[in-house]
Amino acid sequence: MVVPGPESRRAAAATMLLRTARVPRECWFLPTALLCAYGFFASLRPSEPFLTPYLLGPEKNLTEREVFNEIYPVWTYSYLVLLFPVFLATDYLRYKPVILLQGLSLIVTWFMLLYAQGLLAIQFLEFFYGIATATEVAYYSYIYSVVDLSMYQKVTSYCRSATLVGFTVGSVLGQILVSVASWSLFSLNVISLTCVSVAFAVAWFLPMPQKSLFFHHVPPSCQGTNGIKVHNGGIATDTAASNHLPKWEDVESKIPLNPEEPPVEEQETEKSLLNSKLSLHTAFCPAASLPFSGQEAAPGRLLVLKVLWSDFLLCYSSRPLLCWSVWWALSTCGYFQVVNYAQGLWEQVMPSRHAAIYNGGVEAVSTLLGAVAVFAVGYIKISWSTWGELALSLFSLLIAAAVYIMDTVGNIWVCYASYVVFRIIYMLLITIATFQIAANLSMERYALVFGVNTFIALALQTLLTLIVVDASGLGLEITTQFFIYAGYFALIALVFLANGTISIVKKYRKQEDPESSSQVAPS
Repeated sequence: MVVPGPESRRAAAATMLLRTARVPRECWFLPTALLCAYGFFASLRPSEPFLTPYLLGPEKNLTEREVFNEIYPVWTYSYLVLLFPVFLATDYLRYKPVILLQGLSLIVTWFMLLYAQGLLAIQFLEFFYGIATATEVAYYSYIYSVVDLSMYQKVTSYCRSATLVGFTVGSVLGQILVSVASWSLFSLNVISLTCVSVAFAVAWFLPMPQKSLFFHHVPPSCQGTNGIKVHNGGIATDTAASNHLPKWEDVESKIPLNPEEPPVEEQETEKSLLNSKLSLHTAFCPAASLPFSGQEAAPGRLLVLKVLWSDFLLCYSSRPLLCWSVWWALSTCGYFQVVNYAQGLWEQVMPSRHAAIYNGGVEAVSTLLGAVAVFAVGYIKISWSTWGELALSLFSLLIAAAVYIMDTVGNIWVCYASYVVFRIIYMLLITIATFQIAANLSMERYALVFGVNTFIALALQTLLTLIVVDASGLGLEITTQFFIYAGYFALIALVFLANGTISIVKKYRKQEDPESSSQVAPS
């Protein structure tokens, strides 16, 4: 009888851990198909582009001030308050319970949208919608806990395409039913409630993950299909598979850029420095990557929080990452405000009581054209490390112009066209920012940075809402609000123009300095 050596036992233990931590590679199709079905039906809400006309119409009979200044701000506040607890709960509960919570919240939201009456009831409705929005993180991260690392890129495209297709189909369906079949907005909400109920039912069949990113983490030496190879009785890690970094980015930030951009020496130096810091940090905190169980659970949870804080400080010490993150947070804040209140502006320009409206068609067209623009960005070859800040400045200025035109030109078709341009530019830029941030980070830090960026964006949006929109603040009219949003994006453009110009001048001065150009880094 041959007694297995310690190396063989370690290999066997690693294999057993992988089997319990992941769905086998050949079983990736079932959870992916179920999650895509959930995402499709949860996004298939034909009434959503017509929410403002519905609230202002005879079904709810609310005033414009109640809708814009007292109801809509509740979503912003609840989203901000819930984001961080949900971020941690999603990982701790291993995704599926939070997906079920999202489905239930959507059902409550649309049930109340059908039958709730009065200002207070609709404010509670907005709170439940805030829960549904905050829990989206579970949908976008669940799949990475149940499939192999080698499948990440494929399943990411499937899951994100499902939500885009669902939203587009819902918008087109709503527009057709309103314009051609003359259905009431109440009927559209019935369809939306049916679809989110189907999504909730599908979510129950999702396999329960055995691992998560932080609290139930599989040791790095035991991760991935490409990342795990048993070699001579030991474990060898293939780092190529770990270069795919899909995680919790914005739903409209999907397509990675062309990775063939020639590296800039200064940028590579900063990347190497950041990654070496993160590697050292992980090396000296080995318990951070171990699964927690039994009596070690409570100390393990505290350790996770400490490691997250340390990683936060290390990640944002990188200037390129900080720059792109600042733009990401600032622009996302403005984007949320414009998208949330665009229907209110359209209602001011062309009241739905007096003319046909095409909100659903506009949302569908802007989503499809934005997806085309995002896809095209992958083929643009430009040194983003050099010209990125100036590009952000130029396109932010174009966004400001689109919002200003939407606000000042009293033509509904000009408003629609400006909105489409606004969304296309934002989706294009946020994709670039997503890749530039993700290229510097491991998956854990990638999730952390995008969570922090989203939280900062929501904090800024909350401040902007409290001052500009909320009835307890200035409570400005919708047209005045959009004038402020245009100025907000213009200010972003000026900040990045100044910063980008300074960076380029410094870089070219370094290249012209014979001493600095002749210096060779020691090997």
